[in-house]
Amino acid sequence: MRRLLMIVLWPSFLAAIVAEGLFFSVFDPYLLTFSNSKTVLQPMAAYTIGFFALWLFCALSSFLTLYLNEEPKKAG
Repeated sequence: MRRLLMIVLWPSFLAAIVAEGLFFSVFDPYLLTFSNSKTVLQPMAAYTIGFFALWLFCALSSFLTLYLNEEPKKAG
């Protein structure tokens, strides 16, 4: 189980770092707001929430790739 987590979480962590760097090089955290809300996140909060959201998305993608890569078990 630990090996499975490392196979999935480590590459997704690295991909999230790259994705966050690309995302926040285009979008300013001060300009990100929730729809119909005047709440503005502090930049560090936006970076943190963005990183964990991207890490979750990348981890789900890695889990799906690992799941689809498994050989089907033969009955019998």
